[in-house]
Amino acid sequence: MRRRTKAVAAPLPQREGVDPVMVRLPGDPGRVWGTVGEHLRARFGGAIGVGRVEEMLRDGRFVGVDGPVSGGEPYAAGMRVWFHRDFPPEERVPFEIGVVYRDERIVVADKPHFMATMPRGRHVTETALARLRRELGMAELQPAHRLDRMTAGLVLFVVRPRDRGAYQTLFRDRLVRKEYEAVAAYDPGLALPVTVRSRIVKERGVMAAREEPGEPNSESRIELVEHRGPLGRYRLLPATGQTHQLRVHMNALGLPILNDPLYPVVREDGPEDFGRPLQLLARRLEFTDPVTGEGMRFESRLRLSGLG
Repeated sequence: MRRRTKAVAAPLPQREGVDPVMVRLPGDPGRVWGTVGEHLRARFGGAIGVGRVEEMLRDGRFVGVDGPVSGGEPYAAGMRVWFHRDFPPEERVPFEIGVVYRDERIVVADKPHFMATMPRGRHVTETALARLRRELGMAELQPAHRLDRMTAGLVLFVVRPRDRGAYQTLFRDRLVRKEYEAVAAYDPGLALPVTVRSRIVKERGVMAAREEPGEPNSESRIELVEHRGPLGRYRLLPATGQTHQLRVHMNALGLPILNDPLYPVVREDGPEDFGRPLQLLARRLEFTDPVTGEGMRFESRLRLSGLG
């Protein structure tokens, strides 16, 4: 059985609720790099420029277990180096995060629309994880799962690193009952409820996912709750968790979710329209707590505005 490598504590503190990046120097059988600085320039120079890497070295922005790295140290495979990347300017998401439940193990939060769950790409400090760490003073907080940036609602965070695996396993093994709510067009000719199964493919770098022939890897139950004129309120029960699954399945039924910027047509990238949130909400989470064995059930306090 392979032993798990003991985590090494970062010598840099978090910045604005964001962890430093850790780089482990790879093997170098051809002895390409004589110094740590040569490797860092080669590794990051294409992304931020060699001059910026050199500036960060001069300013002590790269740090090893023994302190700042000057760049002149002999190259050593396996050496760990930490640094904080430059945060891009981010527009503040003008909505607050609500805390639905909190104890010594977990935090269940109401993530607003337009906010990523955790740092990724151009969304770093304006993420649910970074904000909650700052606002709650919980530096070790981590998400047990992800909720799409455009979707609002419940996200489960784990307070202690040693508990994270147990809660992540709940989601991996589909032991969490998730219920969503959506507002979309009403079609009186569509027989509901219906269970949709399809094969969804999401390519890296492509914004929208697509359905293609083949063995289904996704399943969603769609139920109509009510309708008012041309719009309906739907209960969505995903049995699987493919990227954009509910949005793809609603669109496949001819019921694209109101204000969806990707389905059926990908809108041009531009400033966020905070007045037109995607009408999709993670309404409920239910599971048996893996630590206590207690049945847990949480409901979002947020409401969709699509039906008024």
